[in-house]
Amino acid sequence: MSAGEPRRSLQERYAATNGCFGCGPANPRGLGLRSFVSEDGEQLTARFEPETHHAAFGEVLNGGIIGVLLDCHSNWAAAYHLMRLRGEASPPCTVTADFHVTLRRPTPLRGAVELTARVVEVTGARVVVEATLEAEVLRRPTDPEPERRVTAICRGTFVAVEEGHPAHHRL
Repeated sequence: MSAGEPRRSLQERYAATNGCFGCGPANPRGLGLRSFVSEDGEQLTARFEPETHHAAFGEVLNGGIIGVLLDCHSNWAAAYHLMRLRGEASPPCTVTADFHVTLRRPTPLRGAVELTARVVEVTGARVVVEATLEAEVLRRPTDPEPERRVTAICRGTFVAVEEGHPAHHRL
């Protein structure tokens, strides 16, 4: 990457034509999540700026949107990990086998949310990922400044699929 050139996300590098609602660069109406490898290479990070139409109620981010962000980000963590583990030039196509999201506290719409995802287990083509979503929250309404807190967590299993699976060529 040359000076002044913007950093490209994993989605932009490996799936520029993907139309996924959560992370597909080719979906102009999607969320546009962009995942990046951390400096130590051990996790993925992302930032997402919620908009008012992402609200559940009041100034609170919708839980379904939170689930989409965590699912997509975790899926990319699994795919990127398998690519590195196998020594391949591009990630395999992975799909969500299961994921469980715990909404710990309301996630405010103001400001960007930050996501992290890391692989915690690999068995063949199955990868278990743990992820978090953080936001700036007020602990009490009288607090003058918000503090960054984890508002949602996710644990999911993602599987690399073979030729013949309906999602195989989506990247």
